[in-house]
Amino acid sequence: MPSLLEKLLNEKPYLLADGATGTNLFGMGLVSGDAPELWNAEQPDKVAEHYQTFIDAGSDIVLTNTFGGNAYRLKLHKAEQRVEELNIAAAEILADRVRASGREIVVAGSMGPTGEILQPTGDLPPELAAEAFAQQAAALKQGGVDVLWIETISSAEELLAAVQGAATTGLPVVTTLSIDTNGRTMMGLSGADIVELQSQLAWAPLAFGTNCGLGASEVVAAISNMRQAAAQYGVTPVIVAKANCGIPQWEDGEIHYNGTPQVMARFASMAIDAGARIIGGCCGTKPEHIRLMREALDHYTPGPTPDIERITKELGEITPGARAQLQGDGSVQGGAVGGRGRRQSRRRR
Repeated sequence: MPSLLEKLLNEKPYLLADGATGTNLFGMGLVSGDAPELWNAEQPDKVAEHYQTFIDAGSDIVLTNTFGGNAYRLKLHKAEQRVEELNIAAAEILADRVRASGREIVVAGSMGPTGEILQPTGDLPPELAAEAFAQQAAALKQGGVDVLWIETISSAEELLAAVQGAATTGLPVVTTLSIDTNGRTMMGLSGADIVELQSQLAWAPLAFGTNCGLGASEVVAAISNMRQAAAQYGVTPVIVAKANCGIPQWEDGEIHYNGTPQVMARFASMAIDAGARIIGGCCGTKPEHIRLMREALDHYTPGPTPDIERITKELGEITPGARAQLQGDGSVQGGAVGGRGRRQSRRRR
């Protein structure tokens, strides 16, 4: 029997995911530096309200408040013994809201990085990382998620471990990596590398793509590169594009993102033109952005694959490395699977 995500992909040409978790919980009173996952137990009504805003905005897929819900991330808040409790609670709260909505909405269990560097580059053995991901995945399954959504990963080693852990549940998986350094992840993976990497995973994902990064323009460039690579490999994947809402700026003691709802609506249409079938927002993206993105998808008219001129004109500049990967002859640049980089400490906002 197909999963709900497969069912919706078979029924609809494009699906709309949700926006940012951290950004919206900060707006509800979460203090910077605190773990959003603790709110699943301490402020369940606010977490439910957060989910409801994206349900009301028209999302087909909503992610649980569990991005940092693995033992390594929770250890920073002395909560590593609460993995099961916090992940189950997050999933149950969302599943309840989805049932009450009367709509078919995918409950996606968010699984972010451990924050550690895996061997051979770093110190964390892949098998221990896989165990941590398996523990979180099992709790999310118990809470009632439809799919495990592995996001904001930067290295091949951690993606392999995350999928290995998720596979122990038998649930479908979606994977997204964060491209933010000249068209590559901080560990050196290009869009083409990400496509190639999918064949090495222990459990084939239903969809893969990119989230977070430097903004909508970089995500569209990456998606275009992924589609080119997929065509050369002879596959037609379901690609995910979940972009930050512009660039973060420090104003009045707080972080604000400069992307307007109108810009994110343009991004939604351009992401489809670039090859994506699942579109959403990441850091800074609020329900008002998702609402206009819903309208853009509902009234989408197919256009040509975005070129550099259109991307920069409508969404903003892209980095030289991303430009280099958008070759006029359709060639694809990759070759950095397993690349090196710095510690993965970023939290999705």
